[in-house]
Amino acid sequence: MNTPATRKLGIRHPVVQGPFGGTFSTVRLAAAVSNLGGLGSYGLQAFDPPAIRHIIGELRAATNQPFAVNLWVSDQDTAEPAALQSTFESLRQRLAPIHEELGIAPPAFPEEALVSGNGGFDQQVEAVLEARPPIFSFVFGIPPAAVLRECRRQGIVTLGAATTVDEARAIEAAGVDAVVATGFEAGGHRPSFLRPTGESLHGTLPLVAAVVEAVKIPVIAAGGIASGRGVAAALALGAGAAQIGTAFLACDESGAHPFHKAVLRSGRAGETTLTRAYTGRLARFVRNRLMDELDDTPLLPFPWQSHAMAAIKESALTHARADLAALYAGQGAPLLRHTTAAELLWDLLAPAAETS
Repeated sequence: MNTPATRKLGIRHPVVQGPFGGTFSTVRLAAAVSNLGGLGSYGLQAFDPPAIRHIIGELRAATNQPFAVNLWVSDQDTAEPAALQSTFESLRQRLAPIHEELGIAPPAFPEEALVSGNGGFDQQVEAVLEARPPIFSFVFGIPPAAVLRECRRQGIVTLGAATTVDEARAIEAAGVDAVVATGFEAGGHRPSFLRPTGESLHGTLPLVAAVVEAVKIPVIAAGGIASGRGVAAALALGAGAAQIGTAFLACDESGAHPFHKAVLRSGRAGETTLTRAYTGRLARFVRNRLMDELDDTPLLPFPWQSHAMAAIKESALTHARADLAALYAGQGAPLLRHTTAAELLWDLLAPAAETS
């Protein structure tokens, strides 16, 4: 259980709670995992600098153990304004029957200030550095060299996500402390950054094995791992820890909507798929009717697509509409058995402890 990854992160157990964006992360969940000896994480992508400083302060007050905060390095896709307007109007017409079905108003085309209201990565990372969390993790790219230098100066451990061997090598070359090798089985967004996501879809186990061979920094396995056997398999392949997302998302301590948690714990989460329908970036959700209906529809880039779908996502959750709701889920969802972070963590550790 004592691995290069646990030593680098300063944790007792080789389990990392995946960082969730939006309101899915909570101080309660991250602190619970950290206090139990794993690494609790908090996704900060949706928050502005004052909120970031406040959340890190709350985390520090809730645990005296290491915790991680996460940002998206690439926080906006490139887009041509004229094309955005045209695609937005076309999508709004395509979604009109669903808006009527749910009894909600169609969205208005967003102003630029609305889209980038969190301040963007540059301002967000400045707030992170000011608050000095123990660990800074990131997805969708690699922060500028100056940011990584400042992290090293302050003693902040850095953790980058890779979906290919080339991305893992780039992360190591940049001086990042550890890499999360994330397979396409994972719930949530595919954080590819060197090549298009569709060209970067690798299974967790072969990706982890290849990354372990390719880099010298500690490797953390992620994607479809939701049981102790999965953690043991990752360690057997040379990973120093496993990152668990969906199983922690289903726990009482997470910020996921109760209906979302109920679906994750049901048989309906057995079929997931990768789609751009809800955010404009490729992400894994429980498959539903809305994804199928938008399968051949031109979509907006991130975050404009996310804005266009916001009202539908909120209403679908409120009315328990699994056919329309954006229900993030990894392929390990059928393995979910526990409802608290403590129960889950000890179950994840048992087979790994037996084989260590």
